[in-house]
Amino acid sequence: MKSTSAAVLLVSLGLAITACSASSDPATESGTGAYSTVGGQPASGGSAMDSGGTSATGGVTTGGTTATGGVATGGTVTGGAATGGVVATGGVIATGGVIATGGVVATGGVIATGGVVATGGVVATGGVIATGGVVATGGVIATGGELATGGEGTVVGPDCAASMPPGGITVDLTSWVSGRAADGLSYGGWTNGNGGTITYFSDAHAFAASWNNSQNFLAHLGLDFDGSRVYTEYGTIIAEFVEQKHGDAGGFSMIGMYGWTHNPCVEWYIDEDSYHGLYGRGDVTATIDGAVYYLRMNETTGTDGANACESGHTGPWVQMHSTREAPRQCGTITVSDHFNAWAAQGWTLGNPTSIHINVEVGGGVGSIDFPVANVTTSN
Repeated sequence: MKSTSAAVLLVSLGLAITACSASSDPATESGTGAYSTVGGQPASGGSAMDSGGTSATGGVTTGGTTATGGVATGGTVTGGAATGGVVATGGVIATGGVIATGGVVATGGVIATGGVVATGGVVATGGVIATGGVVATGGVIATGGELATGGEGTVVGPDCAASMPPGGITVDLTSWVSGRAADGLSYGGWTNGNGGTITYFSDAHAFAASWNNSQNFLAHLGLDFDGSRVYTEYGTIIAEFVEQKHGDAGGFSMIGMYGWTHNPCVEWYIDEDSYHGLYGRGDVTATIDGAVYYLRMNETTGTDGANACESGHTGPWVQMHSTREAPRQCGTITVSDHFNAWAAQGWTLGNPTSIHINVEVGGGVGSIDFPVANVTTSN
């Protein structure tokens, strides 16, 4: 940090000469080209002359005016000029009064060069969080767990030790079922086998499912839409889940997120866990919620309840997958970031009709509990 100090020049036969007060004349504060007077005329070269002809920083003597007497004797101003551009009596700052290099904060909390935070909690460059939980550049989470731009940084997730709520309504699943659960969430399920069950709650964001050699079996809970809006209109789409597996799941299984879009018809998956290990990885990767996901797209066909394309659609449809590199049984999923990652590959999503937390298995005898299962949008 650079600073200046006041000096009073003692000159002429050991007498103490007091410095004159600073002038506010703009012409005397302009640096090169400013001047002091010697007998009322500009000094040689147009520069202010202090003791021994030395210029004050920025070319200003005490306020840029001639000291008492105004006569230069041997290049020294009689009457006490500031030597070297220091601050004269009265505290006027040399070099125009600009804050010294090094980032000192001026009175009133203005931020100096270097990013020091002024009073009031303004965020300095570098991602420091101001009082009140504003998120700084870089994705650090402010108090309250809000996510920074880009979905990166620490996310406050669900309670991974949560237990199933009491009660619940169990529905037999022999082909296709759907209905309303708590807080606008919808449940659903489908099988082409011997059936199973789904249990939903009217007062909790949770569900459970069971199957018994059901061939292809799906059960899920989340948000349904009418297919009239593109996914970006829903803002940030977040899912929270906690799951506990029991039994087995036959030939295949996928646990995570599931849904459909219309126009074009797309069936999509975000695979977070499995009974068998995560598989079906594509060649493209994306980092989402701090983890690596493998992306792939393929075409498929189906019949019965497996086809949830828009009315009038015939023939095959597209599937899109994000498969997590390492499985997990609890966490927060930024669904909209997966949609963005697929779109970045040039893959065309239609308008969402469902965004659900899902389990899909290929037979076996087993069950799964989701003590936490919730999907929200910011718009």
